[in-house]
Amino acid sequence: MDFISKAFGGADGAQSSIMSFLPLILMFAVLYFSMIRPQMKRQKEHRNMLSAMAKGDEVVTNGGIVGKVTKVTDAYVGVEISEGTEITIQKAAVTTILPKGTIKSL
Repeated sequence: MDFISKAFGGADGAQSSIMSFLPLILMFAVLYFSMIRPQMKRQKEHRNMLSAMAKGDEVVTNGGIVGKVTKVTDAYVGVEISEGTEITIQKAAVTTILPKGTIKSL
């Protein structure tokens, strides 16, 4: 009789089902701390960088264009890429704000 109760999920069956989900839970925790959390941190830093961007900052875009910010709106940024040449790009396309004085030719 004892053998039959174990076969149909007695107390040992509940413990084994928890143990079978443990590797899945552990893999999710490793994935969260190694991939998801650092990505969220980078997104937050990028958002803060874009909100702090001001006229006169020197920037690099996703396409590799380097220039000086001439105007900033909510969604777009005017970037002077050479003397007299200004382009308008999406604000999210700015990858990096360079230190002042990096661009000498403008």
